[in-house]
Amino acid sequence: MTDEATGRQTTGEGSGVGVVLVSHSAQVASSVAELAQGLAGGGARVSVAAAGGTEDGGLGTSAELISAAAALVDHGEGVAVLADLGSAVLTVKAMLAEGDELPPGARLVDAPFVEGAVGAVVTASTGADLDAVAAAATEAYSYRKE
Repeated sequence: MTDEATGRQTTGEGSGVGVVLVSHSAQVASSVAELAQGLAGGGARVSVAAAGGTEDGGLGTSAELISAAAALVDHGEGVAVLADLGSAVLTVKAMLAEGDELPPGARLVDAPFVEGAVGAVVTASTGADLDAVAAAATEAYSYRKE
C-alpha cells in the first residue's frame, strides 16, 4: 500500500516492532519492503515502511521521509531502522543524535540491507521484541552463500 502522507510504499498495518527501510532509491526501498513482508508469510502483520529517495522522487536520502516512515510504523514497541549506504546511515545517525526526529525506541540496525530486512521483518512477525529483531537482522552478516 502507499502512504498518502509520504507517497511511499508501506506494507502491513500490524503492531509490535516496526521496521523502516532507508535507501537512496524509492524503488529499492519499496521492493525490499515488499520482499521482506512476503517472506514473513502467515505470521502476524508487521508494519514496514520504505523511506527511499528524496521528496521529489530523485536519488538521495530525506530526513523528512525517514521521520514520516518511522512515525507510521511506530506502535510503541520500537522501530528498527535499516539503511543501505553511506549518507543514508549518516542521516539516520544524525536524526538519532537530535533525539526528536524519530520515535522513542528507534534504533539504527547494522545489517546487510536485503538479508537484514528479511531477518528483521520475519522475526518481528513472530511478535519478538526490538532486541531480537535487531539481532536477527545483524545475524545476516554471517549468512554464507557458498
